[in-house]
Amino acid sequence: MTRSGAKPIWRQIPKSVWALGFVSMLMDISSEMIHSLLPIFMLTTLHASSLSIGLIEGAAEATALIVKVFSGVLSDYLGKRKSLALIGYSLGALTKPLFAIAGSNGMVLTARLLDRVGKGIRGAPRDALVADITPPEIRGAAFGLRQSLDTVGSFLGPLLAVALMLLWANDFRAVFWVAVIPGLLSVMMLLFGVREPKHIQRSQHGNPIKRANLQRLHAGYWRVVIIGAAFTLARFSEAFLVLRAQQSAIPIALLPLAMVAMNIVYSATAYPFGRLSDSVSHRKLLGWGLVVLIAADLVLASSADWRIVLAGVGLWGVHMGMTQGLLAKMVADTSPADLRGTAYGFFNLVGGIAMLLASVMAGLLWDSYGAEFTFYAGAGFCLIALFILVTQRRGKADH
Repeated sequence: MTRSGAKPIWRQIPKSVWALGFVSMLMDISSEMIHSLLPIFMLTTLHASSLSIGLIEGAAEATALIVKVFSGVLSDYLGKRKSLALIGYSLGALTKPLFAIAGSNGMVLTARLLDRVGKGIRGAPRDALVADITPPEIRGAAFGLRQSLDTVGSFLGPLLAVALMLLWANDFRAVFWVAVIPGLLSVMMLLFGVREPKHIQRSQHGNPIKRANLQRLHAGYWRVVIIGAAFTLARFSEAFLVLRAQQSAIPIALLPLAMVAMNIVYSATAYPFGRLSDSVSHRKLLGWGLVVLIAADLVLASSADWRIVLAGVGLWGVHMGMTQGLLAKMVADTSPADLRGTAYGFFNLVGGIAMLLASVMAGLLWDSYGAEFTFYAGAGFCLIALFILVTQRRGKADH
């Protein structure tokens, strides 16, 4: 809604936020063309176990989140966001050919780690840049828009992968080579389409991670960090959604459609829920997000029928749309302007550790007890996260 004579909210969002959204979209097309096929490539071509896939996925995502600490701190210290983001996106683009030539699980791990280092370098400065250039009253909408465009790439990438797999008779490596192109386009869009504001506030108190500065990150911020970690523990790597889809006996070339379905729903819901987060209780919205994730886990545990799996991954996408942009907004709202990069860095450090633990645990449970038990365990962790959310003392982290 808008006041009479006022621009619609989507038109109030700065042009550089839109450009960052398209940068994310292009890189996600590149990444998801590979990642949507990678678990099956490892399983069928490299003969990896579910535990190995869980370890590689967990280590890769944890690496990205942990590296964000250092890039976030550096962006606060220098007062520069775009240059660090450009380095990160460039590294992500340059590592894509490694997947095409990978001949072992070790090489896949190397490629994933380098790729995720690039993601880690760009993540915190990019999120801090969105917060820097967006008025506080529409931050939820801005983060939701960037996340929505990002997620458009997350379903276009797997769709392209499916089409090319059908066209080229399941030639994984040829698809991986094509993925290099949108990655390079992403770097060009960032270089020429995003303008960094001159008013970015550098850390006014020296080293952003010295004790005096960390003490300026007050209790409300750390509550957001705890809540974010609990959410990550409850939601293991999305690679396991693809593995569950494989059990429905659909052709290998169509397996990425599981991620397409999840990301279509994610993209469609991220902006509306982002706008909603500007005007409703954050705590309630997060709580309902966990309820939706519990439903997703229970549906996925109930059957490997493709229709049931499709419903489960759709619910997973609704959960992502409800919570991911909101958590990013909550970090911005509870941290000082000159420590935003650092705040996103520590938020993602804790989340990275949680992601590693969750993915390794999911791989162990999958190999030992099967898919059903893994998703039931996920629902159990959701209940724990919901308990943490409910028992957290009300503070600035809530709206």
